[in-house]
Amino acid sequence: MMPSCKCILPLVSVLLLSASGTTSISILNNFIKCLTANSEVYIPFSNFYTPNNPSFLSVLESSAQNLRYLVPSMPKPEFIFTPLTESHLQAAVICSRHLRIHLRARSGGHDYEGVSYVSQIETPFFLLDLAKLRSIEVDINNKTAWVQAGATIGELYYRISEKSNIHGFAAGLCPSVGIGGHITGGGYGTMMRKYGLAADNVVDARIVDARGRILDREAMGEDLFWAIRGGGGGSFGIILAWKVKLVPVPATVTVFTVSKTLEQGATEILYKWQQVADNLDEHLFIRVIIKLANTGPKGKRTVTTSYNALFLGDAERLLQVMHKKFPELGLTRNDCIEKSWIKSVLYIAGYPNYTEPEILLEERSLFKSYFKAKSDFVKEPIAETVLEGLWEMLLEGHDPEMIWNPYGGMMSKISEYEIPFPHRKGNLFKIQYLTGWKDGDNRTATKHIEGIRRIYDYMAPYVSMFPRAAYVNYRDLDLGMNKKCNTSYIEAATWGVKYFKENFNRLVRVKINVDPGNLFRHEQSIPPVPMESMQLMLI
Repeated sequence: MMPSCKCILPLVSVLLLSASGTTSISILNNFIKCLTANSEVYIPFSNFYTPNNPSFLSVLESSAQNLRYLVPSMPKPEFIFTPLTESHLQAAVICSRHLRIHLRARSGGHDYEGVSYVSQIETPFFLLDLAKLRSIEVDINNKTAWVQAGATIGELYYRISEKSNIHGFAAGLCPSVGIGGHITGGGYGTMMRKYGLAADNVVDARIVDARGRILDREAMGEDLFWAIRGGGGGSFGIILAWKVKLVPVPATVTVFTVSKTLEQGATEILYKWQQVADNLDEHLFIRVIIKLANTGPKGKRTVTTSYNALFLGDAERLLQVMHKKFPELGLTRNDCIEKSWIKSVLYIAGYPNYTEPEILLEERSLFKSYFKAKSDFVKEPIAETVLEGLWEMLLEGHDPEMIWNPYGGMMSKISEYEIPFPHRKGNLFKIQYLTGWKDGDNRTATKHIEGIRRIYDYMAPYVSMFPRAAYVNYRDLDLGMNKKCNTSYIEAATWGVKYFKENFNRLVRVKINVDPGNLFRHEQSIPPVPMESMQLMLI
C-alpha cells in the first residue's frame, strides 16, 4: 500500500474543477482525490488536461504518429495525465484499479493502430502520457545506459554520442519513436544483423505492475523480465525505464542509397538481393524501399527500388564486400558516404545532409500522416515472375510502399525462445507494407486500406505460413481484436501466434500470474485466460 497523502492540490483548483459539472471533470475529480491519497510527491494541476482545456488536443496529438486515430470520430480520453515522477505513475495505476477507470499508457505514440492513446473497445478511459519521464544516464565505463520510457530513441542516441563516438545502441531507424514501447515489441534497426534487436540488449528494467509496485529485474523475476522484452506493450505493466547495453561502433561508418527502376533492371537486382542479403557481412545492413515514381520527360509511372544501407566500417572495406557478394547493384565509391555513427542515424532517418544531431532532442516527429501498415516474413526468395505481378499491383494501387529488411547475422544466432520475439533463424527478410494519405476523408482511407490489403493478399503464397507471421511493433488490427475483458484464448490466438508463435503460450501464463484482473488491456493485449487447448492453432 502506498503512503497516505503527502500533499494536496490547491483548493482553488478543486473548486474550479467542481464548477464545470461535466462527466469528464467528475471522473477527474475522483481521480485527483485518489492520486493525492496515494502519491508521495506533489502533483501540479497543470499536468491534467480535459477536453475543455485549450491544450487538450495539442497534448493528445503531440506524439501520436498515425493521424487516422486523431479524427473526430475516434474516442477521446476523459482526461490526460502527464506524470512528473515515478510516484505519480504508481498512484495513477493504483487509482485506475481502485476507481475502475480504464487507462491507456503512451511513451512515444508511434504504435501503428493507436492502442496507446485510443480505446475502441471500452470507454471511459484516460491517457497516461509518459512524455515528461525522459531522463537518460549514460555510463560509458560500464557500457550501459538507464533511459526512462518517455525518452525517444533519438535522444538516447544523442546522449550516447555526447559521451563517446565509438559507442551506440542497436535500436530503431526512426528517432522519434518512444523507447518505452519500442523495446516491448523487439525493436529492430540497422545494427540488428550485428547485435540483434533492442530487446536483445536490455539488461534490466523498472516497471509498475498491476498492484502499483515498482519492480526491477530482480524483484519482477525472470518470467516477467522475459515477457516485457518483445511481448508487446500494454499487457504486463507500465515500463518506467530500461537499462540497456551499449555496443561498439567504428569512429567512421559508411552509408549509401542506390536506386533502380524497372527500366534499370530492378526486378533482377531485387531477386539477387533476396539470395544474398541475409548472408552478407554482418556489419552490413541493406534494406530495400519500394515505391512508385514518375520518370522521363512525360512522367511515366514506374516502380523504384532504393537500396538504403549502413556499413559498420569504411568505404573501401564496404566496396570489397559488395563487389564480392552483390556486384549486381553496381555500387561505386561515389555512392558511399562516410560519417560518424550519430550522423548515420540522421541519414537513415531521411534528414537532409546538413542536419545537425541536436535535432534528435526535439520531442515532436516531423513525419505524421494518415496510414495503414501490415507485415510479413519471407523464408524463400520470391521469384521474378511473382515480382512482376507485384509491380502491376503496386502500379494500380494508391501510393503503396514496401520496405524489405534483411535478416541473418546475429538474428539467426539467437534462439526464437530467448525473448518473446520469435522471428529468427530461417527468415531471409521482413516486409513492411505501407500506404499513406493526406486527409481524414473516409472514402480516401477506404481506397488506400483496401488497396494495401489486396497487395497483402497477393503475397500470401510467398511468405511465411502456419502461422503467417507478423511483427508486433507493426500492430495490425486486421489480424483480430480482443472483445473487452472476455476474450478467449482461441480468439486471441488468431493474432497472438502470428506475432509470437509458440511463445504466445508462455506470455499467457505470465499474464495470468502478474495481471489476472487484466488491468493492462487493449485491442491486442495478452489475455489472462486459461488455454482451452495446449495445441496452438497455427493459422
